[in-house]
Amino acid sequence: MTDLISPDVEQLLFDATTSRSRRIKNRLASIWMLGALVVAVIPLALVIGYVLLEGIGQLSVAWFTEDLPAVTRKAGGGMGPAVVGTLFITLGAAVMAIPLGILGAIYLHEYGAKGRTARLIRFMADVMTGVPSIVMGLFVYTVWTLTFGLNGFGGSLALGCLMLPIIIRTTEEMLRLVPDELRQASYALGNRKWRTITTVVLPASFGGITSGVMIAIARAAGETAPLVFTIGAARNLNLNIFEGPMTALSVQIFGNAQTPFDAAKSRAWGAALTLVAIVFAMTILARVVSSRVARRHAA
Repeated sequence: MTDLISPDVEQLLFDATTSRSRRIKNRLASIWMLGALVVAVIPLALVIGYVLLEGIGQLSVAWFTEDLPAVTRKAGGGMGPAVVGTLFITLGAAVMAIPLGILGAIYLHEYGAKGRTARLIRFMADVMTGVPSIVMGLFVYTVWTLTFGLNGFGGSLALGCLMLPIIIRTTEEMLRLVPDELRQASYALGNRKWRTITTVVLPASFGGITSGVMIAIARAAGETAPLVFTIGAARNLNLNIFEGPMTALSVQIFGNAQTPFDAAKSRAWGAALTLVAIVFAMTILARVVSSRVARRHAA
């Protein structure tokens, strides 16, 4: 019924049925929220705009296909190995962390509840969330790299360990938001618990879970410290994540930005813009998939 009322008529009804003091408080609250939005958006827009301005000149076909230059102070070359390395390493971390994180969150909320084991897992997840990334890199370097050498899989392990607690905690919060009435209705139809979780609970919380997963992936894709200890440095393309050094965009940003040469700094800005574009594209893709799943579930 309210959809049939125009915004002007709705505003007139609000003014006629609300006291003057409440209308003033409502306007002040609206102005305050709008101001907070502007304050939050301006720094983000400035960062993205500056990265776009500095890095757009580096993007070309050769940027995504050629190998890294042998001499960093000279212009030329591309970021093909770093782009592929970022995608492979992040994909490997996601393949390990996303299923484990979602299954762990399902156990915590649907099975463990307030049990002793569930409380211990939640505590460990909270502790892991605050662990510095360089500590995680040193841990993977000790348990993996010293034995198997520098390779992309070591970087995936480090990034997966950073992603796992974020996915567990965000997924559990999303599962907690699903009304218990939906579960009870599924049980009343004779569905078992596992089927209720897969056909009712997960589709209802898919959008929130996707957001949590993308936050974890965005953090992992931009990490540098764990990769410095685990993947080594490569100038040429390496498609084998289990053997040989690799490189990533975040490592190239770190390495090129600290040099005094203009060509290297330009490559750092181009790598930063490429990394932002990759994360943005993955976020858009995840949103499209989650919206389709939500519409299918609602139908």
